[in-house]
Amino acid sequence: MTDLEYRRRRQLLRIRGHSIAWVPPLLLLVGIVLVDINTTEWFRIVSWIVLVPGIAAAICGVWGTAAFAVLSLVTYVVVDSLWPGQAQAGLGDFILVAVGGFLAVLASAVRVRQERQMLHIRDIAETTRRTVLRPLPPVWAGLEQAGVYLAADVDARVGGDFYDIQPGPHGTRVLVGDVQGKGLGAVETAAALLGTFREAGYHEADLTTVAERLEVRMVRHRRHTTALGRDDGDRFATAVLLGFPEDTPGTIELINFGHEPPLAVGPDGVRTLPSGDGLPLGLGDLVAERPPLHRVPLGCAETLLMVTDGVTEARDGAGEFYPLAREVARAVEADPGRAEPRRLVRGVRDGVLRHSGGHLDDDTTVFAVRRAVREDPVQGRLQS
Repeated sequence: MTDLEYRRRRQLLRIRGHSIAWVPPLLLLVGIVLVDINTTEWFRIVSWIVLVPGIAAAICGVWGTAAFAVLSLVTYVVVDSLWPGQAQAGLGDFILVAVGGFLAVLASAVRVRQERQMLHIRDIAETTRRTVLRPLPPVWAGLEQAGVYLAADVDARVGGDFYDIQPGPHGTRVLVGDVQGKGLGAVETAAALLGTFREAGYHEADLTTVAERLEVRMVRHRRHTTALGRDDGDRFATAVLLGFPEDTPGTIELINFGHEPPLAVGPDGVRTLPSGDGLPLGLGDLVAERPPLHRVPLGCAETLLMVTDGVTEARDGAGEFYPLAREVARAVEADPGRAEPRRLVRGVRDGVLRHSGGHLDDDTTVFAVRRAVREDPVQGRLQS
């Protein structure tokens, strides 16, 4: 059972916070008793009562299953004794009900133990997600932000997509990226890059130096994993590195490591920022030049929208890719307020899920930021 299936089942068995898992086996018990009593001796089904603890084992706890096992056994004895001797089911069916109840309790104990293990694993995955993709306040470091991450594997809850905002004495820096590949190796690589970004983004004055630090970290990480004998020595990561200098509020700095180009979304429409003219992180040794630094104007009402290829490569039933820029432009034209980060991210997320029918082939990240125009609760000053 997947985590999603487990949560759906628990919701179905609860009303207003109270469990109703005991209702189906109880109704089955009552139904069997009524049918057995109100039919002739040629249609004795009291032995079917063995199904009651079996049903309870699938949806009730261990003690609930044990209660239904005992109740079924007692009910069997009472109902069977109501019939004359020649019509009684007898000892054989009694043993069947007893053994069936015992096995149902064992099965329930195994199921409950597995569910607890699954919940524990989910808690570990959630902790990992919060470590790699740390929670961010809605207004942080002078930026309004909103982000959503959807794992292609619904049980994994975390993958190789990453994003973060790092305030510092040299302005606010933003990093959004996507590690090639899947699994724990991609998560580990994303965590390594984010750790370097959080340190370099704070201490380094030049965004190009931050970019160099990220490239070096990627190479070091690959060498380390190769030395451990792991088969991910060719792993790389696409990324967009942004800088929001405090002294030039109308301009941002941008370095693109082969990533999807950001979109500047505002009331006047959508425009595409410089594309991935640099190689991904980890492949910098293939060329002599590093990705260039772009200085791009950004209006105070414009929101930067960044996505991973899980968005742009999402396909519908006909195999058509999701038209991100066109859909965003259409939404903003209909309602300029949709350029606000939270609404923008929500709209793209819903659009991708509709387009793909809810089936994601790759991890999907949608992240949006814009300069804040209200008081920053952390830094305690007005942002503009």
